[in-house]
Amino acid sequence: MARAEALQRSLASIDVSDPHLYQDDTWRPLFARLRREDPVHYCETSPFGPYWSVTRYDDIFAVELDHETYSSASELGGIQVADQPKGQERPNFIRMDPPGHTAQRRTVAPIVAPSNLVNLEALIRKRTCAVLDALPRNETFDWVERISTDLTNMMLATLFDFPWEDRAKLTWWSDVAIANVASPDAVVHSEAERTAEMIKMGEYFRKLWNARIDAPPTFDLVSMLAHSEATRNLDAREFIGTIGLLIVGGNDTTRNSMTGGLMALMENPGEFEKVRAQRELIPSLVSEIIRWQTPVLHMRRTARRDVELCGRRIAKGDKVVMWYISGNRDEDKIERADEFIVDRVKPRQHLSFGAGIHRCVGDRLAEQQIRILWEEILQRDLRFEIMGPAQRLYSNFIRGIRSLPVRIVN
Repeated sequence: MARAEALQRSLASIDVSDPHLYQDDTWRPLFARLRREDPVHYCETSPFGPYWSVTRYDDIFAVELDHETYSSASELGGIQVADQPKGQERPNFIRMDPPGHTAQRRTVAPIVAPSNLVNLEALIRKRTCAVLDALPRNETFDWVERISTDLTNMMLATLFDFPWEDRAKLTWWSDVAIANVASPDAVVHSEAERTAEMIKMGEYFRKLWNARIDAPPTFDLVSMLAHSEATRNLDAREFIGTIGLLIVGGNDTTRNSMTGGLMALMENPGEFEKVRAQRELIPSLVSEIIRWQTPVLHMRRTARRDVELCGRRIAKGDKVVMWYISGNRDEDKIERADEFIVDRVKPRQHLSFGAGIHRCVGDRLAEQQIRILWEEILQRDLRFEIMGPAQRLYSNFIRGIRSLPVRIVN
């Protein structure tokens, strides 16, 4: 039905910013049509104002790399198709252009450097084993709660050196930061309510910050930010924005890919058997999961000047939205892009981490956590059955999965 409707609609009426498309998982036919007929598509009327959709892999890549033309700056609107509410902006380095972006990103990058990932390997594996070994047998449980959320907030607590007993707050603040307040089941229901919760987050982190700025530097994100010349004097809104960015960035890609990966393998049992028979395919599996899930649906830029893209004239000030979810299904770039294939020739050829100066700083850590999860699942020969439909997030920004009932069948 979704495909038939997509073919019948006029191109001008297509609005892929509608969060229902992602909550209902009906986005594929619309993007397939746009890639084929109008790959740089102008939507004149939407709840978020007019915007351009860039839907093909190479065009998205070109926009990502041209940060002089296509800006991420908070003062121009930021990185989502929805503008930040006036007076409630939360700037951070992903909502900056160079040189400010460069200096602040460089501050936190060491914590996900290859040398530290080696140091984290044993800890991640120990926790993953403990989580899997504690799962109930012969009863239904929520995969999102017991695995995806638990593992990611433990990792976040380590990166921040955050009080262990309060680590569930990190998941809560991540959910608040990304919530679409128009959703009936949102965790917050207005921008004012969101802002109030983010202020509480800032107050909590400011106490950690104050303790660490007066102490010798340590290898955690709070201490790194407190002792860096680029970040030690952040104003209140930028402080909240930066902490929020690090929480969401360390949480949502990994959490939703862990869940999306199980769903993909359950829907493609032949691919699961390939990995069971060839454990060396696990790194390729991880990349395919991240491509398939595409946890961040889009990133937005704002044109700094008049520019032409694929023959379309984009005016200075226009919103330009890069739909990673579409680029990752571009049949002209990725062979059999609508299939889940664990042994692809080029498994890392995807856009889920972005590209260029704004490529996800924690991409290798996300891959490491997902790799270890599947190594340990396969080591135990755990077999799962999905017991009901997934509850998907109402969002056009994060392709999130709120819950997934499963049980272990062996």
